[in-house]
Amino acid sequence: MCMLHWNPPLIMNLKKIRRLMNKYGLLCPIRKANPYRRMAKAMQTNRVADNLLNREFTLHGRRRVLLTDITYIPYPEGTCYLSTILDAYTRQILAYVLSDSLELDFVLGTVQQLVQAHGIDLQMETLIHSDQGCHYTSIRFSELVKNKKLRQSMSRKANCWDNAPQESFFGHMKDEIDVSNCKSYHEVKEVIDDWMDYYNNERYQWQLQKLSPNEYDEFLKTGNYPLTLGKKK
Repeated sequence: MCMLHWNPPLIMNLKKIRRLMNKYGLLCPIRKANPYRRMAKAMQTNRVADNLLNREFTLHGRRRVLLTDITYIPYPEGTCYLSTILDAYTRQILAYVLSDSLELDFVLGTVQQLVQAHGIDLQMETLIHSDQGCHYTSIRFSELVKNKKLRQSMSRKANCWDNAPQESFFGHMKDEIDVSNCKSYHEVKEVIDDWMDYYNNERYQWQLQKLSPNEYDEFLKTGNYPLTLGKKK
């Protein structure tokens, strides 16, 4: 196309151009296909759930509203993908799976991890709320949620506010972790594992009465406030 714009224009066979490029070591950068877009097309269904949550994140108590989403974690050698499930009331991360692939299995694994660790606390009316990403509209995800006796809810299309606490969680996490020196998936996983442990057990939040998510959850169950507050002078 460039040579056709020359004055005078030059017409050359594409195969000859490739031979000349190989001879002189010339490379043309090729933009790789977006794997998420390819997967979305392959998994596309019409299984969009209603927005049952309607932004009532903290109205119904612990283990009644679970928020889930996926985020990208780029590092020098590639990209990892993190799937999490967050209790909207206690702000705990109840389950998370890090993957080096966008295949559906790591999202399904997050739900299975949730049920295995917290199934006793889940109720028939518990909502699991997500966006309309291809993982969540897939038949396998919908069937898994149904089989685990949970109700599926989805944000309105292109409306991040319908899943705001989950989006906020990812924002804080990315502000605080540093994967710039990670050279492998396993090193990234170590960073994520350490930060998740810190977040649930030591990251205190004003809206949780100055407690960490796990402390706040224990306070809700027992009524015992763990902090000893001195009297104001």
